[in-house]
Amino acid sequence: MVSLSKGGAYLINGSELVDASEEAFLKSKLGNDFLSKEEALKNTIAYNILKEHNLSGNMDKLQIKFDKLTSHDITFVGIIQTARASGLEKFPIPYVLTNCHNSLCAVGGTINEDDHMFGLTCAKKYGGVYVPPHQAVIHQFAREMLAGGGKMILGSDSHTRYGALGTMAMGEGGPELVKQLLSQTYDINRPEVIAIYLSGDVNKGVGPQDVALALIGAVFANGYVKNKVLEFVGPGVKNLSADFRIGVDVMTTETTCLSSIWQTDDNIKEFYDIHGRTEDYKELNPGKVAYYDGVVSIDLSKVKPMIAMPFHPSNTYTIDEVNENLEDILREVEKKALVSFDGKIDYTLMDKIVDGKLYVDQGVIAGCAGGGFENICAAADILKGKNIGADEFTLNVYPASTPIYIELARNGRLADLMATGAIVKTAFCGPCFGAGDTPANNAFSIRHSTRNFPNREGSKIQNGQIASVALMDARSIAATAANKGFLTPATDFDMEYTNPKYVFDKSIYANRVFDSKGVADESVEIKFGPNIKDWPSMPSLTDDLIIKIVSEIHDPVTTTDELIPSGETSSYRSNPLGLAEFALSRKDPAYVGRAKEVREGEYAREKGEDAINSLPELKDVYDAIKKAYPDKNLSDIGIGSAIYAVKPGDGSAREQAASCQKVLGGWANIAKEYATKRYRSNLINWGMLPFIFEEDNLPFANSDYIYVPNIADAIKNKNSEIEAFVVKNGELKGFELRLGELTDDERQIILDGCLINYNRAK
Repeated sequence: MVSLSKGGAYLINGSELVDASEEAFLKSKLGNDFLSKEEALKNTIAYNILKEHNLSGNMDKLQIKFDKLTSHDITFVGIIQTARASGLEKFPIPYVLTNCHNSLCAVGGTINEDDHMFGLTCAKKYGGVYVPPHQAVIHQFAREMLAGGGKMILGSDSHTRYGALGTMAMGEGGPELVKQLLSQTYDINRPEVIAIYLSGDVNKGVGPQDVALALIGAVFANGYVKNKVLEFVGPGVKNLSADFRIGVDVMTTETTCLSSIWQTDDNIKEFYDIHGRTEDYKELNPGKVAYYDGVVSIDLSKVKPMIAMPFHPSNTYTIDEVNENLEDILREVEKKALVSFDGKIDYTLMDKIVDGKLYVDQGVIAGCAGGGFENICAAADILKGKNIGADEFTLNVYPASTPIYIELARNGRLADLMATGAIVKTAFCGPCFGAGDTPANNAFSIRHSTRNFPNREGSKIQNGQIASVALMDARSIAATAANKGFLTPATDFDMEYTNPKYVFDKSIYANRVFDSKGVADESVEIKFGPNIKDWPSMPSLTDDLIIKIVSEIHDPVTTTDELIPSGETSSYRSNPLGLAEFALSRKDPAYVGRAKEVREGEYAREKGEDAINSLPELKDVYDAIKKAYPDKNLSDIGIGSAIYAVKPGDGSAREQAASCQKVLGGWANIAKEYATKRYRSNLINWGMLPFIFEEDNLPFANSDYIYVPNIADAIKNKNSEIEAFVVKNGELKGFELRLGELTDDERQIILDGCLINYNRAK
């Protein structure tokens, strides 16, 4: 089904793969057309799009300027507030503000709608586009209205992926969008490019989520595509519709890749034609001889209906495997729960076995992954003439945009679905991050959405609640619904799919979306609700640093959901200090209190007061430092907190996973490695040191103090190894931290204390 190459490979004429080690064969086969690896890598689609957007003149050190930006209502307030603090006068490129996360306006009184009004007035004042709540989820609007062949889009949501439409898109934390708004660049080393080589055709009943989960299961744990660009090529591409490709593409985020791009053809041209944007189509293909740094080969004909069991999209099985080995697999899930929940709560799915079958409590088809037109129509085909029953099982469907919703109404599929007992709702991302359709305690939900991390469905372990989610394709969710909640692959239904043609009604957006056409109106006053707060002041990096470890996490991977929860806490993302109260609340509830204690010492130091009065335990730390470094002026040593995690930052692009630590006085993370580039970038942009310590045996523990002398000089001098000391029993015990590669701008951002300070200084 899926195989990985051990090294690089050449793609010849877009169809034939040749291992890079077979150079002699290549030379004889290609003759004068033979290219070296260095020349052939320039023939990937990805390389050429990056080249067209690179301002550095050096293709190894990229400085990217994007064509368009997009954000949603959980992120755009913080982004615009940061940019305003740095001197924003006008959006320099098209910037779309969608409202699809806090759309329900059901938590915290007026605060969600206040954010929406902030967005609308900012779109008017700075020259942007504003998409009202329930019109479209962020990524569907981008597909319908923003994507273009050969273009690049940056979004403040991790699932910013429009590669199927020929657009290289990336999801990053808000500060990277701030840089674009201030006409700065996105600076990265040229990424490696991995070919996703598709062959064959999918079988009836197999959907895009099945292909995506097969891919994720093959590459996540081994890091095969981490921070690389996936380029979808091969003879199997032409067999997939635009909607199918989009459904696979959006899930590439869960592989930890940087971005994605697909070869394009008439199926994609038809997509642009349907949406009235024929001029935005561009045919994209790799060159005659293209080199890839690795190859993932997927035989589409061998992909079966898949399921990602709790608690990660990479925990994949075929549905047949689960049904055939039910007890064994459920016990494996229970073992993962022990790790995820630190043994704090009892979790089992064994009670879901009814007459030897797995009973599911809830089905959801939603958002940027599941809410596409073809997915919903296929689900309606499977369910037509059936019903979901009158027991616990429920089915909720969220079309990804109002144009899709209206077409489902016009072609009858909406009525077909509702007749089964399913509920069809408006475009909303809530089920994906715990702000909608939270299951009952101990319930098990199957969802065509993007993630199934712990508590992502909305339950609260700190309140003794637990529920869980498995990811599946809309087709198999419908098949399960047709069987009244018993887990069923769609391939068990021998039927013909109707595949109705999609008609896009452009008047829906024309009538409701505010589009400034890029014209800013300085006279507009921004509307601020009482929850919208400015960022607190943040100090620059001191010469030396004392950091206290205030949380120690040894899970194999720590998600951004665990660093700052989603769900109803998302309503407070416009209030930096208010949101920070929720930091690590699901993973380490004591974290906030510990961090605040340390912050009091720094507050006192900044005011020229004796920090020991605010943080008495500093006395022993100061005494040990003074004994080893008698010339140090203790009042000039910064005081902050840090967390240790094995591999933090998987999942969402949310900058708040870092900024909440920063406003609580955080100065660093220490990790074995960082799960994603975007989380490490968020740390840097908030002035936090992304330390690396790769050994298993830690020289420090939770509540230990670490002294880092001459840290500012180390940053200025571009040192990669950083001298540090654990302070214990009146002594300094040395060890070494690493920082990894930093650009000159990133070093200055850390020295200045955060991106806001950096831009103010400029």
